[in-house]
Amino acid sequence: MKRKRKRCVLAVLLMFVLVLPGCGRKQEAPAAEASLFAMNTYMTFTAYGERAEEALDAARQQIQDVEALWSVTDENSEIYRANHSGGQTIQVSEETAAILSFALEMAEKTGGALDPTIYPVLEAWGFTTDQKQVPSDEEIASLLAYVGYSRISLEGTQLTVPEGMELDLGAVGKGYTADLVTETLAGYGVESAVISLGGNVQAIGSRPDGSDWRIGIREPWGEGNLGILEVSDAGVVTSGGYENYFEDGEGNIYWHILDPKTGHPANSGLQSVTIVSTAGKLCDALSTALFVMGADGAENYWRENGGFDMLLVTDDGEILITEGIAQQFTLGENREETEQS
Repeated sequence: MKRKRKRCVLAVLLMFVLVLPGCGRKQEAPAAEASLFAMNTYMTFTAYGERAEEALDAARQQIQDVEALWSVTDENSEIYRANHSGGQTIQVSEETAAILSFALEMAEKTGGALDPTIYPVLEAWGFTTDQKQVPSDEEIASLLAYVGYSRISLEGTQLTVPEGMELDLGAVGKGYTADLVTETLAGYGVESAVISLGGNVQAIGSRPDGSDWRIGIREPWGEGNLGILEVSDAGVVTSGGYENYFEDGEGNIYWHILDPKTGHPANSGLQSVTIVSTAGKLCDALSTALFVMGADGAENYWRENGGFDMLLVTDDGEILITEGIAQQFTLGENREETEQS
């Protein structure tokens, strides 16, 4: 649904979650740092340990390997082959079957608020290209006929995508990858690290001085940080319309988080959703799904399922935060109060 811009965007940052310097005693120089452009985003890694450099080399290779399996545009990927199979069943790898199983499970648990088959509608809006546009209601209606996660068949490693439908793992891929990288680093003895996969932050252990990692949460549609969240051994993922949007000639803005039921940008009354959990894949999936659900739906889901904490920013500028992270969050100077769920 289109929406009038309420205020000007003062700055657009590359990453919406920033890792900030610690406030404890001075730390020793990082054992290893690395960066990588993959999954259409810029990724950074900092790890501590005797085998940290070796661990980061393995992590980068792992990311490139799974991207080759899951890319929706690479003709050699398993997802591309499934999408263009003409409805035929194909064999996929264990890695692809595992992430698909998770995505379909989350689609079911969220009542379709997260739907990995929304890709054709995203294409129509131009969010996957540089040609953003407002598709006609008729085009959206015709494409929604090909949206519906329950029609995807996955039996073991046998995947069937009905003709005309397309899978996209963008809403879970980076979070799932963060979990894989966490496991890889642990295998090399890394107990302290922070990785940012395009803003999906995964904190492994605490900082070398024992303090929490300090994560800056971006102010939606504004400049600077909403506040600082201090975490250890946790993923932090934020989703908001400001990440990828366009404006028409009448001042209406349209963002990339679509409601799978309508095919239009989710107009749920939320500006951003931040999810905190030990599982990066859960953070990634829920940051999108709860944005679609809105504040009431998000709160109901949290109370019924648990396993995560969240910070919501409403269209009115109100901040709602669950009790598990309330004491770990410090507001920025331009904010004065929070409401605890």
